[in-house]
Amino acid sequence: MKSILTAAAALLLAPSAALAQQPAAPAPTAPAPQKLLVEIYRIAPGQHEAFMRLIALFDEANRRAGLPPRQLYVHRDGADWDFMLIQPADIPPDKEAALTAAYEALKTPSGANFFVTIRRFIAEHTDSFVTGPTNAADWLKGLDDARRRGR
Repeated sequence: MKSILTAAAALLLAPSAALAQQPAAPAPTAPAPQKLLVEIYRIAPGQHEAFMRLIALFDEANRRAGLPPRQLYVHRDGADWDFMLIQPADIPPDKEAALTAAYEALKTPSGANFFVTIRRFIAEHTDSFVTGPTNAADWLKGLDDARRRGR
């Protein structure tokens, strides 16, 4: 009977021992932070729909060029802004020609006309170029690494 219990215990412990000897899987790495453009708008009274239709036109150009639409956040309560848009800060070089063609096909305003058109809808806005998403530990690691390199 004792030998049967010993054999059973050995069988039960064998998988655990084999697992304990395997090296631990590497921890997943966080995706590299992106360079983003964050735009925060306070819209002129009565111009919210017109502003969003213009943004939708530019998002359609992105879609035609194989780019994602801007991420839209709509004010619900609290601060004094109406819309926040987040998008990549840079256009991938392989998408620039397609985006230009989409702008032309959709007849989006450009240059001085873009400036005048969009300003009809805006009371205030800010543009901020940011990097993220990240977390405090990774940000500090980058700071420490830069200091070690003397930068």
